[in-house]
Amino acid sequence: MSLATLTINFKSPVVKYGDLVLARLINQIKSDSLSIVIVDDKAIKFQSELKLNDETTYLDNDVFVELAKFTEQKEFDLDLYNVANDKLTLKKFDVLNEELLKINNLLDLRTYIKDTAEFGLEDIFVWGILRSNGLMGSILKNKNYINLTRWYNNMELFPIVGEAHAFIQQECKLLKTTQKLKNAAEGKKKEGHKANFDIDLPGAKIGEVVTRFPPEPSGYLHIGHAKAALLNQYFANHFKGKLLIRFDDTNPSKEKEEYEQSIIEDLALMEIKGDSLSYTSDHFDLIYDYAIKMIKEGKAYCDDTDVETMREERGEGIKSRRRDRTVEENLRIFTEEMKNATEEGLKHCLRAKIDYEALNKTLRDPVIYRCNLTPHHRTGTQWKMYPTYDFCCPIVDSIEGVTHALRTTEYRDRNAQYDWMLEAMKLRKVHIYDFARVNFVKTLLSKRKLQWMVDENVVSNWDDPRFPTFKGVRRRGMSVKALRDFVISQGPSRNVINLEWNVIWALNKKVIDPIAPRNVCIQNPVVVEIEDGPTTPEIKQIAKHKKNPDVGLKDIVYSNKIIIEKDDIDALDASEEVTLMDWGNCIITKNADGSVTGKLNLEGDFKKTKFKLTWLAETADKTEVELVDFDHLITKDKIEEVDNWKDFINYDTEFHSFGTADLNIKNMKKGDILQFERKGYFILDKVPEKAGDKFVFFTIPDGKQVNRYGTKK
Repeated sequence: MSLATLTINFKSPVVKYGDLVLARLINQIKSDSLSIVIVDDKAIKFQSELKLNDETTYLDNDVFVELAKFTEQKEFDLDLYNVANDKLTLKKFDVLNEELLKINNLLDLRTYIKDTAEFGLEDIFVWGILRSNGLMGSILKNKNYINLTRWYNNMELFPIVGEAHAFIQQECKLLKTTQKLKNAAEGKKKEGHKANFDIDLPGAKIGEVVTRFPPEPSGYLHIGHAKAALLNQYFANHFKGKLLIRFDDTNPSKEKEEYEQSIIEDLALMEIKGDSLSYTSDHFDLIYDYAIKMIKEGKAYCDDTDVETMREERGEGIKSRRRDRTVEENLRIFTEEMKNATEEGLKHCLRAKIDYEALNKTLRDPVIYRCNLTPHHRTGTQWKMYPTYDFCCPIVDSIEGVTHALRTTEYRDRNAQYDWMLEAMKLRKVHIYDFARVNFVKTLLSKRKLQWMVDENVVSNWDDPRFPTFKGVRRRGMSVKALRDFVISQGPSRNVINLEWNVIWALNKKVIDPIAPRNVCIQNPVVVEIEDGPTTPEIKQIAKHKKNPDVGLKDIVYSNKIIIEKDDIDALDASEEVTLMDWGNCIITKNADGSVTGKLNLEGDFKKTKFKLTWLAETADKTEVELVDFDHLITKDKIEEVDNWKDFINYDTEFHSFGTADLNIKNMKKGDILQFERKGYFILDKVPEKAGDKFVFFTIPDGKQVNRYGTKK
């Protein structure tokens, strides 16, 4: 949960590096309790701004003090903070000199400002002020500040500190991309754009980069997985390397072959093909051997502490009563009791012995093996205990040759754990690069929550058009090209934002509009007799798409009886000339007896008519259709951790209406896309199977319209 949002203005006179570093440090300790937003809008006057629950705002110098309250550090030198803010921000060297000498003397016998074994809040804000001061380059060259220079350079060695400037620069480059995408969705720009992929991928060499996409077969791929898969493919191709596809099948309670097959199909549709396909279960024997190695080296222990107590102890940094078991006892329990899932074994799990008091709570002796009696869909009952993702992932990445593990920022606090596992088992180093997951408003991406909605019949299945799964958005009318273009436009940004769905649907419209045939659907029809229309219906062929002849031809029927929508008739004067689309001008008259008649004026100027109307010949060649529109499943833009997400489920999300469409509909196949003129874009979801069935079309959002058709079902 993001308890607060910190906004840094990169274009302000003084960039608040200290605020940024502290916020990132807090997220390492407390798992993304802060969201960080970088802006470079010159119209924004603040240097940094902290918003708590969207109610309280602290500006500039107060921000660091408020941020400090999120940390576990007990003491905070406000006097030093106030002096630093008053004097170290100045850019007059003679004024700075006195204060800098004080800090230099303070550091004479200390590594850090508060004489601790590691840097604290005071070090962060003093470093941040000096980093923002343009005179710092000259200061570091001055021999009078030898201790200050040593301290400053030492601080820069910490990645979370030294990478602050690069972090802001990266996010600022991506601001332009995000803005262009929003402009495209709003029609402000016609040209496309390209995200910034010029990132520092550590150790990347042409021909040697190996990335991987490791989905768990516990559900259908959603749009977030699509981003991960496409980015891994992008960097593998960019560096002329390899992409590995690996199923992380370590939890038989949730995994099914159905999900595995679905993932394979979705990857094929997205044109993602790995250089190899593997399973974590291929390596169960090897992972088991590494677990034994960990136990023998005193780096893992068996624990039968109950789940609630273990959670409480890890949260409070309390040592487990089983932590000091002997190697022999741990080996016996793991290889005899847990492996065979005996009564004693089922009570135990295997934990890595890292640091139960670590500030980063993922390092507090995480579970790396647990028993599970559910048969595995590939290995059957061979195993009765399985490794956790955090244990097996670094092992398999390393042994399969992965050089760069790209994963979302929600795993950022686990990066230290990932590195520890590799080092503990003396495995080859794998570089981690994290990027922001894709988030949409009013949308849940948790597989557990999506599964609940399937089980509770909130939706029909995982491919429901209201779901953010790949199959769901495809069924709603999303093109693969639009999805790929969207992901590439987002790039590998680490900037977490909640996007409106109209952004991606606007991109999709650009893809389907040039190739979607134009058809007609009339709802709530009124019969109009055309006095000089053909008495015998005539069929002509015209272009399906006026601007793209490659789409082909369609039949159109002309008759002396046509149907027009009642809303259109009601909008006309008693007698008014209109343009009947794909026919010509016609004078429509609403008679006193309630009938409606028309007289063709095919020589009339269509530019002079106010109304251009769709119509259909009133013949037996019409087709009955059902149009279905949808609303969001969630009523709140962003579900917070404190929220009960089930309270925000929208159970009334289907809107059904009926109409009559032209005869060309009968030649369509499921999945075909069209535009019903003056209504919007639709995808055919169901073809009639028996008498009385209708063609069922789902509306495709175009980035603008919402729930235009019919009533709730």
